[in-house]
Amino acid sequence: MDLTPVLIGALPKVALHDHLDGGLRPETVLELSRELGLEVPGSEPAAPSAQAVADWFQAAADSGSLPAYLSTFDRTLAVMQTAPQLRRIAREFVEDMVADSVVYAETRWAPHQHTSAGLTLDEAVQAVQDGLDDGVAAAAHDGRRIVVGQLLCYLRHLEPTDDLVEIAEARRDSGVLGLDLAGPEAGFPASRFRAQFERARAAGLRVTIHTGEADAPSSIADAMDCGAERIGHGVRLLEDITGEELGPIAARVHREQICLEVCPSSNLQTGAAEDLSSHAVGPLHARGFALALSSDNRLMSRTSTSREMTLVARAFGWSLEDLEQVVLTGLENGFAPAEQRHALRDEVVLPAFRAAALSGEVPGGEALSE
Repeated sequence: MDLTPVLIGALPKVALHDHLDGGLRPETVLELSRELGLEVPGSEPAAPSAQAVADWFQAAADSGSLPAYLSTFDRTLAVMQTAPQLRRIAREFVEDMVADSVVYAETRWAPHQHTSAGLTLDEAVQAVQDGLDDGVAAAAHDGRRIVVGQLLCYLRHLEPTDDLVEIAEARRDSGVLGLDLAGPEAGFPASRFRAQFERARAAGLRVTIHTGEADAPSSIADAMDCGAERIGHGVRLLEDITGEELGPIAARVHREQICLEVCPSSNLQTGAAEDLSSHAVGPLHARGFALALSSDNRLMSRTSTSREMTLVARAFGWSLEDLEQVVLTGLENGFAPAEQRHALRDEVVLPAFRAAALSGEVPGGEALSE
């Protein structure tokens, strides 16, 4: 079967690794920057335009290093400091997921970076939840089904605090699905936050940790020792594999089927891989590791989950069955209640892939062009 961008675009998808502050629409950055009197990214020497904003973010993020890549977020964070701004951006996140045929999505963000205009951490979390709820309600009104939740990120370079654990505990039944650790890896081990993640796991909260992108495989072991149930990126795990022999860390990830949240395009931008053909996603999938494909930062990488799936399928000759396996793995490893995820699996994902296998079409799918 020819896995065209149109077919892949219409298939139901899962997005486990998508940053709220990395997925703004260029139009939204333009409008909010103007409202705040901020310099519009990409506005010099030409007049500001959404196209110029998109061009600027992609070019600036093509840095070859994680710290330089992360510096582009200063521009998006500047327009995400009030409740209306956060609510709008969260609503647009859901709208964009629906447009990409994503049926299960987790958006992650760091509340500590959104208090400069006076919001408390809890007020910021509520604003994001209001936007997510708005988006889900609008999707339901249009007959589109999606389950969405948020992950609260600690940042490696900041001092550990208990506040996000407390907020996640209080909001576990109202949209907060778990905790994450993001930011620069080198020099900031996950073990600095061991106490926070141990408290979270003891309370039944779910944990994922960014690791194995800009640091060695040992950082992956450190994250798992801190209670990570999923690994954000984890592509340097390939360094612990020689031929068919798995090193101790790779063997542990494989044995426990720890889900790797793989985002190929952003890995190319941060220098975790030189090109797609040499990216770890192909070899890891072939060796039976649990993988979920996501877009990471749609603005910086000018991408979508559909595009990531299309690129990987082309690069490694994946079949429809390979894509189905990755989608089901993502859904199985989501942090929302199991009954919600299993209903999506049985009522949406499996029927759509079955229909695609039989006819090459997805009934009711909104196909996306290249």
